[in-house]
Amino acid sequence: MQNRKKILAICGSTRTNSTNHRLIKAIAELSKDIFGIDLYTGLTHLPQFNPDDDNENVSKEVLSFRQLLNSADGVIICTPEYAHGVPGSLKNAIDWTVGTSEFSQKPTMLITASTDGKFGHQSLLETLHVIEAKNIHHLQLLISFASTKVNDHNNITDMTTLNEVKKLLVIFEQTINENVKVEQNGG
Repeated sequence: MQNRKKILAICGSTRTNSTNHRLIKAIAELSKDIFGIDLYTGLTHLPQFNPDDDNENVSKEVLSFRQLLNSADGVIICTPEYAHGVPGSLKNAIDWTVGTSEFSQKPTMLITASTDGKFGHQSLLETLHVIEAKNIHHLQLLISFASTKVNDHNNITDMTTLNEVKKLLVIFEQTINENVKVEQNGG
């Protein structure tokens, strides 16, 4: 277990026990032999993004977030859709990385788990593509009516969803391993 890859999980929901939090816990359990998943809990503590503040005096919360991204082998984002869009706190966090490129070539898995989710999912998928998250078009999943597919015990109860998540985890591991090989070869 010492060779587990370090993964930073970011939940787009700020609710304590949201469906997306439960989904991250389910994924952590499913992949515990491969990944060490740490949940980022500082989303609501990040200041509102302002390019004028992105300088040598940037807040310690932003610096800490960037450090966590830099030290991770990969990122998992699980998020709901709010009013057909990306939750503001999640978009704000990502905005803090645009000028410093923490997501560039970082294997990133996106799961939008919501009632519908297609509008927010597409928007966030485009943002992650623009900031060069690695293999994002193969590392994404939309789970509609998610609250009926993940129970209060952090289990994915819908077999189709469970199989889709497992397939996604295989691609995620392959993408991370490709990155490690490139880094080892000096690329």
